[in-house]
Amino acid sequence: MKSLPDRPDIGHLKRQAKALLAEFRRGAPEAVERFRDALPAAAGRDPAAVTALELRLHDAQSCISREYGFKSWADLRAYVEAIRARDADTAALLQAFCRLTYAGDIAGGTNRARPGAAARLLADHPDLPRQDAWVACAAGDVEAVRRRIAADPSWVNGIGGPLGLTPLVAATHSSLLRLVEYRDRVHEVVDLLLVAGSDPNLTVSRRWEASTDASPSEWRASALHGAAGVNFDPDLTRRLLAAGADPNDGESLYHSLDRPVCTPILLEAGAVVTGTNALFRCLDFDDLDTFRLLLSHAAGSDELRGGRLLFWAIRRRRSPAHVEALLEAGVDPIARTSDGTSAYAQALRYGLPEVAAVLERAGAASTLDEEDRFVAACAGDDGETAREIMTRRPDLPAALGETRLRMLPELAAAGCAGPVRLMADLGWPISVRGGDWSASALNHAVFRGDAAMARYLLERGASWTEEHGFGDNVCGTLSWASWNRPVEDGDWAACAQALVEHGMPAGQPDPRNPDCVRVAGESRRFADDVAACLLANGTET
Repeated sequence: MKSLPDRPDIGHLKRQAKALLAEFRRGAPEAVERFRDALPAAAGRDPAAVTALELRLHDAQSCISREYGFKSWADLRAYVEAIRARDADTAALLQAFCRLTYAGDIAGGTNRARPGAAARLLADHPDLPRQDAWVACAAGDVEAVRRRIAADPSWVNGIGGPLGLTPLVAATHSSLLRLVEYRDRVHEVVDLLLVAGSDPNLTVSRRWEASTDASPSEWRASALHGAAGVNFDPDLTRRLLAAGADPNDGESLYHSLDRPVCTPILLEAGAVVTGTNALFRCLDFDDLDTFRLLLSHAAGSDELRGGRLLFWAIRRRRSPAHVEALLEAGVDPIARTSDGTSAYAQALRYGLPEVAAVLERAGAASTLDEEDRFVAACAGDDGETAREIMTRRPDLPAALGETRLRMLPELAAAGCAGPVRLMADLGWPISVRGGDWSASALNHAVFRGDAAMARYLLERGASWTEEHGFGDNVCGTLSWASWNRPVEDGDWAACAQALVEHGMPAGQPDPRNPDCVRVAGESRRFADDVAACLLANGTET
């Protein structure tokens, strides 16, 4: 592993990545070998196969990061930004550690936790846990915690430290629990706190800061939520429950569903499904077994009355088996929305004929009016039927009501490329807004990093100025998505190129903030490969 200089500079590291990529594209054997050694996508390939890869700047950045011992460029960058505090006072360095160790919902902001970078900071500054007992809890420094308890036994139920946490919350929400070398030590800290009388049901107030002008939301952070819903730690979850933690804290069950290894433990301990939105959250994932488990604990609950769950399952494009499970649990197959849409029609609007067949067998209505048949044909990528209907109804699709028109952005949000292309070709109002955040199809395509879909929509009249429900436009979507990477294989640099080629102003350097790029007079932060694309286009102009 290469060593970083004493004062690493992110600009210098960017230049290293660019130089590596340039050498690779010239076919330099050393550059090819570095990618083979460090980049997972190139590992195990012969040099010719590596040379044939269409590697880009983010691949070079990943390679550089791994050479320095970091799993990602984001971790390396977060670490470099954190150690800027080394010349400041101890409090600033402790705050930097907390921003790496905790996600934004605990630390404030919108950042993700970076446990690898936090561990690197601890390795460089091993005295940090001795400077603050709450940091000692997060870092698993058992002796430092033991000394603090001996000095003041009441401390175990106090609120303090850099983020205003209880010691138990500081430990159970620490992302260092995800690292093998820290897990047992943090567990030991939790055991020590519980034996010393730490109340497992004490919570702290947090404010979730949205990345827009939306008002932050208030919520209470519990120790159990950290164990079961943040770090997904079954052993720690059991320890807290055995110590009396309340499984109905309003957060743990819901968030455990992101990786449901702790969900059965919570349910066995008496977690109540009703009123938690857990069933709706579970439908955000293609996890039939966990969904059935929740249903088995929700018999007779309000969520199973009416059709909200059924329509949510359709909207989330869940399988026929999910719908069958709902029907077996007592959900009414003939449920309708407030505007009279049947579940059967809704399934076809989302291009789910197999789900519609399940509903039809259960007695749901099987007739559609012509407009719904048109929408169903589009959602099923059936251009022949859609065009045949348009010969009788030349006013389509423009004459469709708002609910049906929203299917374009809904299907774009789901990544349904064929139906989206067909709708665009048939003249669907291109800027209509829909989906979870009231956004146009182009916004959803860019959010997903789907450059092909974005380009197709742009070629048919979509515009980067289209706004979404958070009060920003497609450039803002590009900024947030490129930085947070909500889809694993998204290509936001290609989205940026398509946007610039279709009318979005190119980027210019921001003289006040070198980490940002100015687009159309507004300063924004983008992932480095996106920023490079925008600035390259700006230079050309």
